[in-house]
Amino acid sequence: VQLQASGGGLVQAGGSLSVSCAASGRTLGSYVMGWFRQAPGKEREFVAAINWSGLRTTYGDSVKGRFTIARDNAKNTVYLLMNSLKPEDTAVYYCVAKSSPFDINTYTVDGYHYWGQGTLVTVSS
Repeated sequence: VQLQASGGGLVQAGGSLSVSCAASGRTLGSYVMGWFRQAPGKEREFVAAINWSGLRTTYGDSVKGRFTIARDNAKNTVYLLMNSLKPEDTAVYYCVAKSSPFDINTYTVDGYHYWGQGTLVTVSS
């Protein structure tokens, strides 16, 4: 499956932004989907994951309560809705997919089989 993230940009602290990930090659219904991010000089960090139906989600501690992951399998698209953005949210955001529809409790880079190219989100103070 090929993943294409889009929607990044510049936003002020406290603002909101949505990024999306379009998949091609396979239907998304067979995959757990997620987002990671990587800030300059830091390791990639788990952000969120969602199971095949969209009914189960999990979030990294740093974004819990502010970010929402959602998916539309009919459109083969996954979304990350980001509210109350902080300068420390500045990073390249990567869309990921795991070849399992159910297990969302995977928080490591090597737990995901497919990666998109990333989209840059910059939060100004």
